[in-house]
Amino acid sequence: MKPEELMKKKIWAVVGATTDKDKYGYKIYKELKEAGYKVYPISPKYEEIDGDKAYKSLRDLPEKPEVVDFVVNPKIGIGIVKECAQLGIENIWLQPGTVSEEILEFAKEKGINAVEACVLVALRTL
Repeated sequence: MKPEELMKKKIWAVVGATTDKDKYGYKIYKELKEAGYKVYPISPKYEEIDGDKAYKSLRDLPEKPEVVDFVVNPKIGIGIVKECAQLGIENIWLQPGTVSEEILEFAKEKGINAVEACVLVALRTL
């Protein structure tokens, strides 16, 4: 699936969301939200991000996201992609630096669409 196709989906979760305004976990969360997406921040570290409730894991969300954006180290990411498979989440977006062979192979095995690109760049092309 192409990045443009995933950008049409409106319910996202950002794994690795943070309150640190200099980090991509914050910038991606904020820019998706400002572009009109429904975005859930996922982080075990924070109660809220940018005034919104933060969730400890994908399991805790009130609805299933259509796309999960990864802003975490691949060592953490492999656990998240396994959680996506268990929850029936079909689309993952891997930011630069979050990709590993293990993640890509597991996603392919489970029929999960994996896009490797920067969401911030994709948002600017909409």
